[in-house]
Amino acid sequence: MKFTCTRENLLSVLQQVSGIANKHTNLPILNNILIQVSSSKVEMISTNLEIAIKAHLRAKIEEEGSFTVPAKTLTDFVNLLPEEQIHISLDENELLINCGSSKTKIKGAGADDYPVIPEIEEKNGYVFSAENFKDSLAKVVVAVAKNEIRQELAGVYFGFFTPGFKGLTLAGTDSYRLAEKKLEISQGDESFECIVPSRCIQELIRLISAGKDEQTENNVRLWVSENQISVRFANFELSSRLVDGKYPDYAQIIPKEFKTGATVLNSSLVKKIKAASLFTTLGVNAVNFKIGDGQMIVSSTSTQTGEHSSSLDAQIVGDENEILLNHRYVLDGLQQISGSDVILNINTSDTPCLLKPKNDNSYVYIVMPIRQ
Repeated sequence: MKFTCTRENLLSVLQQVSGIANKHTNLPILNNILIQVSSSKVEMISTNLEIAIKAHLRAKIEEEGSFTVPAKTLTDFVNLLPEEQIHISLDENELLINCGSSKTKIKGAGADDYPVIPEIEEKNGYVFSAENFKDSLAKVVVAVAKNEIRQELAGVYFGFFTPGFKGLTLAGTDSYRLAEKKLEISQGDESFECIVPSRCIQELIRLISAGKDEQTENNVRLWVSENQISVRFANFELSSRLVDGKYPDYAQIIPKEFKTGATVLNSSLVKKIKAASLFTTLGVNAVNFKIGDGQMIVSSTSTQTGEHSSSLDAQIVGDENEILLNHRYVLDGLQQISGSDVILNINTSDTPCLLKPKNDNSYVYIVMPIRQ
């Protein structure tokens, strides 16, 4: 194995693949990344047995071969090298790295023991705008359950061409709040439903953000099968197992009509909620929203810290109303709403509250109320 590349290209690829390489008690080799050099390309591969990432490295190839080295050691070392050409070769069980005046050997392991990464099964294929896809994933993953007690809630629902929308419907919920985003599909027409693990979603957001800087191609390509999802963009391919299970029928909890709607400036509402959050009981995080007379009053009280109340102008439709909500959940949703104005819709103090951007029906964020 022998090839030459720039430090910039090598570091970029290492940062893409090294994130999921982790220590594994039974399989220490998962701490390594696999370097595969063929006559036409250099690939760097990592896996944690749930997710696998392949990234292509632009390089001048002199000799084919494959080897694995600790991901953290190699990434940290390359990060310290000067901006010069890097010459990499293999000497038995050591990776030789020459760069400028630096000559280094990193101990590794043979490629034969590395898990086989299944090839992408290119059926049920779809194409999206990379930027829209990344933003849509970020808008829903915020509501996904952080633990895996209910495995299906620790993932994001993907519904391709489901009844009611000819595109991709994404949803995430932890049973206290729900986010749903509808996204146009550029290519593809197969109806399919699956649940994608949240760790895979986080990796996709990270990789697409990094990949778009060096890519003229603006589209993401995605394939799904019964137990796997694969995504290709820029110089990387990511594949992941799907969550086994059926996603809850969340649509039934989204209210169709509301007694009260208030349109307010998003940035102003965020500041009011953050001020009120300083005067809430730890763990409950309760902030009261009272709507009426052209205003929204945001208030809170705590036996430990005191009490707070402030108001902001609102365009109100319907009756006077109020609701008690967890400020953390509301702020998470507001941060994902683009545009200057946000609409807050409520029916009663005991039913879900809906947040959405003004003039955009593709995204909704639901928060369950705190029962008094």
